[in-house]
Amino acid sequence: MAEVEWIHRHPKAEDLRIGLISWAGTYLTFEAYKNTITATAKSLGRRQTWELLVSNEHEAQAVVRVKSLQGLYLLCEGDGTVGYGRPKTSHHGCFLLRFHRNGKWTLQCILSGRYLESDGEDVFCNSRVLSAYHMWTPRPALHVHVILYSPIHHSYARADHTVGRVWVDAAIPCLEECGFLLHFQDGCYHLETCTHHFLSHVDRLVPQPSSQTAFHMQVRPGGLVALCDGEGGTLYPQGAHLLLSLGNSPRRGEEWFILQHLPTWVTLRSKTRKFISVIYDTEVCAASEHLTPMSLFHLAYLQPRHHRTLIADGHPLESDTFFHVHWNCGRIILQSSSGRFLGIAPNGLLMANATIPGPNEELGIRFANRAFLVLRGRYGYVGSSSEHDLIQCNMDQPDCIQLLPCHQGIYHFQAQGGSFWSITSFGTFRPWGKFALNFCIELQGSNLLTVLAPNGLYIRGDRSGTLLADSEDITKECIWEF
Repeated sequence: MAEVEWIHRHPKAEDLRIGLISWAGTYLTFEAYKNTITATAKSLGRRQTWELLVSNEHEAQAVVRVKSLQGLYLLCEGDGTVGYGRPKTSHHGCFLLRFHRNGKWTLQCILSGRYLESDGEDVFCNSRVLSAYHMWTPRPALHVHVILYSPIHHSYARADHTVGRVWVDAAIPCLEECGFLLHFQDGCYHLETCTHHFLSHVDRLVPQPSSQTAFHMQVRPGGLVALCDGEGGTLYPQGAHLLLSLGNSPRRGEEWFILQHLPTWVTLRSKTRKFISVIYDTEVCAASEHLTPMSLFHLAYLQPRHHRTLIADGHPLESDTFFHVHWNCGRIILQSSSGRFLGIAPNGLLMANATIPGPNEELGIRFANRAFLVLRGRYGYVGSSSEHDLIQCNMDQPDCIQLLPCHQGIYHFQAQGGSFWSITSFGTFRPWGKFALNFCIELQGSNLLTVLAPNGLYIRGDRSGTLLADSEDITKECIWEF
């Protein structure tokens, strides 16, 4: 596995997006139909998501432009009104972004010197005198299932549940223990591990979130974050074993982590149920009945979506590492760039010889670094609440869907209380079923998937907020980020 690839991997553009929360707890919002900017939304969606384009950054401030996902820029006009469009001059739409010690940001218009502010509904730039109404809280908009990379130590955070601690010592984030759920609640963040424990202020993992697991987040452009307790303590790796704990004397920027989406690692098995593994550093074969570190593959996504690469000894951009993926009832068939299909030779080697795929070319695939899914679609996260009888697809806070493997690519979906997902005759879902049903997961790219429901139709998110299984074809509403 190419360790260098991970050490030098830069965040993707989607990892750097943010939401901006006003003093009133509402989000800066792009209003496409009103041709204006407001701050009325109570949750983070696509219209509340922004990209920062940094032209100059120095310590506690930076010059930035704020760009919506629709491709238009936040603009402050001479009369104090705030709208969106395309900059007319080199400084039009530029803001001086200042980072404050409490984790909040202020945005000051370069041309007028006035601060971006909100009254809880409207957004404008009127005052040159700084006040609490000009403070905005940045919230990372990336998917909540994340990894934490230390650029100083060149390693990733890893939960160790045998001792109830978190270390920053993983060279490659291929383990389930490297994944964390980043919960945002009441302006603070809670860091949840893969076994649903929470990092606390006393450096221990605890079973329930509380004020002792709440951290304030400092955010910088470029995906850098630091977690603090609000009383002068900051989380950073300490000691010879790099224990992640609170302290007040980090050196050389040790407190800063790069926040990134948890990557997808998978295992592949032949029809004889042997794991596909890398042996002798370069050869790939189906030889082992036992899972080893050399049986883990990173599924990388390259444009267009149907091309993927399984990295063993090749470089990521070599044409020979591109494969077209065909799905067949939870199994995959890999077609090489030459048009031939990968199959298992009599000696166990993986070779691209077949012109027509058969059972020998079908590979079982299973997630290697996650026991649950957190799904996010076009309208929000998939989850349940006391206000709705059915599972929703527009939630600000997600549910964890525990995966119980049944066959290769087939899973049972278990809700957080231990019950199972059930499907109604209308194609909607409830989280308290008594019997396990089969769901087929098909990967569609890096951290993208579709789900084939027990009724044979694809699950999609409806604009109304209801999760439905009623689509025969894969549409944009059927694609889920995980």
